[in-house]
Order: sequence, then structure tokens, then C-alpha cells
Amino acid sequence: MTEYQAPKPPKRFIAGTVCPKCSKMDTTKMYQDDSGQDVRECIACGFTQTFAQQELEDAAKAAELETRVSELGVKAVLDEGEKPIRIIGFGDND
Repeated sequence: MTEYQAPKPPKRFIAGTVCPKCSKMDTTKMYQDDSGQDVRECIACGFTQTFAQQELEDAAKAAELETRVSELGVKAVLDEGEKPIRIIGFGDND
């Protein structure tokens, strides 16, 4: 007697998505692989990525992002306020 296996969810196109590799729109499909992980795949260039891989990449990008207001020990850049500018050479009689 064989063991019952539930049918896999179908592969579905995700409208409006852009492939991170080839930048083409509406070529990405989502499905679950044999291990049950969610996978996205571009049919134009063959790019594949699991949800777990995407989370790792996002965490790495967030860890290395530094801005002038971040608390990573970077000295803050202070704005000196608004100052008027004077354009020289346009109707000046000086």
C-alpha cells in the first residue's frame, strides 16, 4: 500500500512583480518546492530564490545600511539652517 501524498499547490504568477536580476515585470511565479519552502522564479532569466534566502539578504542589507541619523557611532551631520544665495552676473550693477 502506498502512502498518501497531498497534491502540491500550483505554480502561480504574481502580477506586478519585478525580477531582481533581469528587471522584467510580470515574469515571476511562486510555488512550493519538495521541501515545502516558498520559491519565486523568473521565467525570463531563470532566477530562483527561496523565501528564507530573501530574508537573509534583507537582514544583511539592513545591517550594513548606515545613515546620518543612525545610531551606529557615525557622527551626525548637522544642517546649518537656511541661507540665502546671491547669483552674481544677472542684472547686478556692482
